[in-house]
Amino acid sequence: MTAVATRTRRSTEQLRALADDGARLVGEGSADEVVAWAARTFPGTLAVASSMENAALPHLVSQHAPGVDVVFLDTGYHFAETLGARDEVEYSLDVTVRSVRPRLSVAEQDAAYGPRLHERDPGACCRMRKVEPLREALTAYECWISGVRRDESAARADTRLVTFDETNGIVKVNPFAAWSADDVMGYAMRHRVPLNLLLSDDYPSIGCAPCTARVAPGADPRSGRWSGSSKTECGIHD
Repeated sequence: MTAVATRTRRSTEQLRALADDGARLVGEGSADEVVAWAARTFPGTLAVASSMENAALPHLVSQHAPGVDVVFLDTGYHFAETLGARDEVEYSLDVTVRSVRPRLSVAEQDAAYGPRLHERDPGACCRMRKVEPLREALTAYECWISGVRRDESAARADTRLVTFDETNGIVKVNPFAAWSADDVMGYAMRHRVPLNLLLSDDYPSIGCAPCTARVAPGADPRSGRWSGSSKTECGIHD
């Protein structure tokens, strides 16, 4: 795990006010404008969250905040291709990858809760391996940047470019909110950023290996996530 932000963190009230100011200032501005505002406003206390599906977001943020921390949730269940993408991002971009791990290893979780918890209670598994580790990691920062897009699901349709994340007590910036999947991939291709190899193997949305399936051509890109269950979100962006 790498060094994290060192600047003293402002209060919740100050951060909430900054989020309100940012939302007014950037409006429906471009991704570049949104990230530039975040880099100016949160120097040294800014982080990017990345699932390592592609490196478009880390690349964009690094143009405005060189060396920025990229938080990767190393759940213990990732595809080898995802871990390979993480290593390539760390090697090829001007960022600092910070791999964040759950308190329990997979073996320890199996011992405490029984094997294959992700099958029996995927919500609990996501909470322990994603939501809680991210919440703990974000306490070191004032602002986190995510790649959430409005077109991904109905639950994300109202995503704002700048908001205050009440759950984590931190400013949240979503520069790709108005982008499509094609917009993201177009940026990735233009800038030749690292891509998860699974994207070319019918995995348009990539999470943990046990809970991610291939998607048929033309199907909802997120239909391969928790396929066969009613679950549609891991809880990070709830």
